[in-house]
Amino acid sequence: MKTSITEVAVLIPCYNEAQTIAKVVADFRAALPSAAIHVYDNNSTDGSADRARAAGALVRLETLQGKGNVVRRMFADVEADIYVLVDGDDTYEAADAPMLIEQLQRQELDMINGRRVTAVAAAYRPGHRFGNWFLTALVSRIFGSRLADMLSGYKVFSRRFVKSFPALAAGFEIETELVVHALELRMPIAEVDTEYRERPEGSASKLRTVRDGMRIMRTIIRMIKEERPLEFFFVLFTMVATIALFLGSTVITEYFATGMVSRLPTAVLATGLMLLAFLMLACGLILGTVTVARRELKRLHYVMASPVGLTCKAERKSNLERETISAVA
Repeated sequence: MKTSITEVAVLIPCYNEAQTIAKVVADFRAALPSAAIHVYDNNSTDGSADRARAAGALVRLETLQGKGNVVRRMFADVEADIYVLVDGDDTYEAADAPMLIEQLQRQELDMINGRRVTAVAAAYRPGHRFGNWFLTALVSRIFGSRLADMLSGYKVFSRRFVKSFPALAAGFEIETELVVHALELRMPIAEVDTEYRERPEGSASKLRTVRDGMRIMRTIIRMIKEERPLEFFFVLFTMVATIALFLGSTVITEYFATGMVSRLPTAVLATGLMLLAFLMLACGLILGTVTVARRELKRLHYVMASPVGLTCKAERKSNLERETISAVA
C-alpha cells in the first residue's frame, strides 16, 4: 500500500523554562529538520514563550495549569503521524529522537519509552529514583511488567496512540495514565535507554517528590478502581467481611451457647458490615462488566485511528478502495 510522507511533531510542555527552552527547540530542530516543533506554554512568567518563538517553535498557550492539561491540549490540537513528547528542561538527548522514531516505524510500535540512563548522581536524585522505582513496580504488578521507567518524560507515540488516549490527569501523573493506557489496550510498545543529564545551572525542577508522588499514587489507585474494579472491590469486600466476621463470631458463639443475643449493637453492626461487604462485591462485578465495554470502546477508537504514514481515514479508505478495484480487475 502506498503511504504519504510521515509527519513528525515534537511536543514540548513548557512552564518557566526560559533558560533551556531555546536550546531544546534548537537541538530538536537539528535532530529532526523536517519535524514541526510545538511548544505549549503553561502560564510562564519568565518569557519562555518568547524565547521558544524566537528559536523557531510554534507556540501556543494553555491556561489550565499542569502538565496533564498541556498534554491533553497538545494531543487534541496537533495532527501528525508520529509524536515526540519531551520536557523543556534540556535533560533529555535530542539526538536520540531519530533512533527512537526509526525503531517505532520499523517495529510498528505505538509507544517507545525513553528509559533514563545517567552516571551523574545529581541528575537523578535518590528520592526521585526510589519513587519512580516504587510506582513503576506497583503499576507493573497490577497492569503488566513491560517498562522499567514509567515516569520518564521522553516518549514517542504513534498517531493511533495519541488519538485514542482519553487524557484525564491534570499534572505530572499524566505519565502514569499514558503507560496504563498502553498496557490496558495491549499496544505494541518498547523501552529504549536514552541519556539523561542534570538540569543546567539556574534551572529548577518543578517536580516535588512527596507532593507529586502522592498525586501519582492517588492516580494509580483511581485507575485500579476504574480499570480493575472487581479486584479493587474484592479487596474492600475481604477487609469489611473479615471485620464483620470478627465482630459476629462472639455473637454467634454466645447464641449457640445460651440461645440469646445480649450484644445486640454488636450483632447489628456485624450484620450491617457484612451487607456492606456483599454490596461492594456486587459493585465490583457490575463495574467489571462495564469496564470491559469501556475497554472495547477504547480499542475501537484505537483501531479506527490512522497508522503511521496515513494521516487521515479518508486517505486510508481511498487506498483500500483502489486496492479492491485493482484486485477485482
